[in-house]
Amino acid sequence: MAEQTQIRTPGRAAEPPAASAKPDSAVIQDALGVGVAVGLSGFAFGVASAGAGLSLLQTCALSLLVFTGASQFALVGALAAGGNPLTAAAGAFFLGARNAFYGLRLSAVLGYRATVKPFAAHWVIDETSAVALAQPDRRTARLGFTVTGLTLYVLWNLTTLVGALGAGALGDTDAWGLDAAGPAVFLALLAPKLTTTVERLTAGLAVVLVMVTLPLLPTGVPVLISALAAPAVLLAQGRRERTEETHGTERSGTGPDDTAPQDGSAQIRRTSGEDRA
Repeated sequence: MAEQTQIRTPGRAAEPPAASAKPDSAVIQDALGVGVAVGLSGFAFGVASAGAGLSLLQTCALSLLVFTGASQFALVGALAAGGNPLTAAAGAFFLGARNAFYGLRLSAVLGYRATVKPFAAHWVIDETSAVALAQPDRRTARLGFTVTGLTLYVLWNLTTLVGALGAGALGDTDAWGLDAAGPAVFLALLAPKLTTTVERLTAGLAVVLVMVTLPLLPTGVPVLISALAAPAVLLAQGRRERTEETHGTERSGTGPDDTAPQDGSAQIRRTSGEDRA
């Protein structure tokens, strides 16, 4: 077996070996788990949509063309409560606006060509974003995004159809709790990423903002307001760090401006001594 040699550039330390990429099988397993778990909740949407008075065609069109579960549930929920269709659509729009922020991040992570981006944008939702952003490199991010998106899109639309057709036989859908599957999976993906104090404070403040504004504002608006938690926490952290730096400088009694006059005075004294000599 030929011996491998490592070429080193003079004056430069050898670079450590690259970290091993995540196996494709693990990425696919995670993506399928998320896609199946959330895709099955489309059954609850089909039932809820039929219960709100939407036709089979309208229900299936929502899942095919809108494909963002939270907005779809918000729309049919408002209609079922007797809300104005325009108001219901506005609430669903505000709730789905978060996907635009996901798209900004995923555009850089996935790096798709301009011809592919319009099609990939249809799959930019909570679950596909979470799986893609959890991957260590672009290749596995694309794999996770594609498998999650395809699995979820197919299952969501199939279960929507089944739910709409079987709405009459199912009865009370709230007793099944299927609408909680999506948020539960999303929280399970988010929780392991809250590793620092700043991240945990941001998540906690976002929850508080949603809980406070939920009874007061239209559907979807509290979610957008919760996004203010991130800049608020970062601003507070920046002020705290600047305050600590100021106090640390005062306790030490020296700073960048303290040494200059001393060095200048010493230079003047040395020069005067040389002149006397």
